[in-house]
Amino acid sequence: MAPNPNDLRLDDMDKRLLRTLQADGRISNQDLAHRCNLSPSACSERVRRLREHGYITGFSAVLDPTKVDRSLLIFVEVVLDRTTSDVFEDFAAAARRAPDILECHMVAGGFDYLVKARVRDMAAYRAFLGDVLVDMPGVRETRTYAVLEEIKSTSLLPI
Repeated sequence: MAPNPNDLRLDDMDKRLLRTLQADGRISNQDLAHRCNLSPSACSERVRRLREHGYITGFSAVLDPTKVDRSLLIFVEVVLDRTTSDVFEDFAAAARRAPDILECHMVAGGFDYLVKARVRDMAAYRAFLGDVLVDMPGVRETRTYAVLEEIKSTSLLPI
C-alpha cells in the first residue's frame, strides 16, 4: 500500500527540491544536491521519499507543439444528454482513450466537461469533432473555442 501523502509534512527543503525538479526534471542528483545545499545521499533520500508519498508522480519532456504538428489548441465545452453516473463514467473512459485530448475536466456550471485538445489545424479539428468528440457517449452539445494566442502555458505549480 502506498504511503498516504498526508503522512509527510513538507519542509522548506522539500519545497525547494520540488521547485527545482519542476523547472528541470533532468537535473542530476549531484547538481540538485548542490543547488539545494544538501549532500547527494540526503538529496536522493528526500527525492525518493517525495516520490513514495506521491508528491512527484513522474517526469516528462515538454515538446514544442508546432514541431510535432499540433499547433492548434482548442477548448471545448461539452454538455451531456443526461447527468447520470453511467454516462459520466462512459464519457470519462472515452476521453481517456482519445489521444488528441490533453485534458478533460468535469466542471460545475453551465456545461459538464471542459476538454483541452491539440490538433494539426482547423481541418484536423473538424475531423476530431465529427469523428471523435460528438460520437463520445452522452454528448448532446459542444461549444468550441480555438486559441488565437497562448499567453501563458505552464505546468509548474507555485510551491
